[in-house]
Amino acid sequence: MKKSLQHSGAEPGVVAAITDQLTKESFEGMTTREIYNRAFALLKKYKKSCASRYKLKRAIYELGPTGFPFEKFISALLNLSGYRARTNVVYGGSCIPHEVDVEAVNGTAVTLIECKFHSDEGRKCNVKVPLYIDSRYRDILKNTADNPNREFTPGWVVTNTRFTSDALEYGKCAGLYLLSWNYPEKDSLKARIDRYYLYPITVSMLLSSREKDFLLARDVVLGKELLKHPHYLDHLGVSDSRKRRILSEFQQLCNPFRP
Repeated sequence: MKKSLQHSGAEPGVVAAITDQLTKESFEGMTTREIYNRAFALLKKYKKSCASRYKLKRAIYELGPTGFPFEKFISALLNLSGYRARTNVVYGGSCIPHEVDVEAVNGTAVTLIECKFHSDEGRKCNVKVPLYIDSRYRDILKNTADNPNREFTPGWVVTNTRFTSDALEYGKCAGLYLLSWNYPEKDSLKARIDRYYLYPITVSMLLSSREKDFLLARDVVLGKELLKHPHYLDHLGVSDSRKRRILSEFQQLCNPFRP
């Protein structure tokens, strides 16, 4: 809990005060969710941008339930990390055609990415997921082996939750790149988001659920994208004063901070 508070950008004194308060209020049988909710409420009183960072994991779940906004989020994350990415690209395989969730291109290098979104926090990606994706990837490679203009890198499997140990073991053996909320340790999904300040709009404390859905439907997935295209808030009929607060919220979120 303390580490999560530190990563939110809260000052050491605030982290200590919240930790002490939680210790005083703790009771036998108190769930992790209850602790999280209380810490979130205390942090929100201090600074909304810190609370937004703290709720990042929950914000990723809010991209559901279909999983398509999660694919757009991964695509947007890659686009702002040096790739040219697009979603739902159909590739012909040696046996059958395949729709790939995300295609990321960097020069002649092409990376094919499959996204596995879970709306249930307790669910993990088991070994069946990389097994299935590996077979699809191999079928595509058989049909593209003679193309000199494309160099296919190892396929990716991305999830917003976690992989089982068997899934990780198979991924390594098959040469797949696995990316989850907490894996790889120093280059996980969470680490990438924090490193490049690529926060989804769902972290916002000010946008309503309807407004978030409106923006997601128009491919405005990241806070940085909203800062580039603030006119979408005008389409929603947001007042000038509230618009300034929303943009200020994302300016604080998307600029470097020291945890």
